Amino acid sequence: MAVPKRKTSPAKRGMRRSADALSAPAYVEDKDSGELRRPHHIDLKTGMYRGRQVLTPKSDA
Repeated sequence: MAVPKRKTSPAKRGMRRSADALSAPAYVEDKDSGELRRPHHIDLKTGMYRGRQVLTPKSDA
């Protein structure tokens, strides 16, 4: 069984754990509608992505 030869230093341990922190999800303002949406995601109300119509928009029926 593998056993560490040296104790892991607090600095090295902190570097390893730096990716474990939770961050709030990012939102950007939509150019057309002005609403907040996630970056790199399709706007489900309009069906637009990067200025192109990707999906048919959802109807309010």
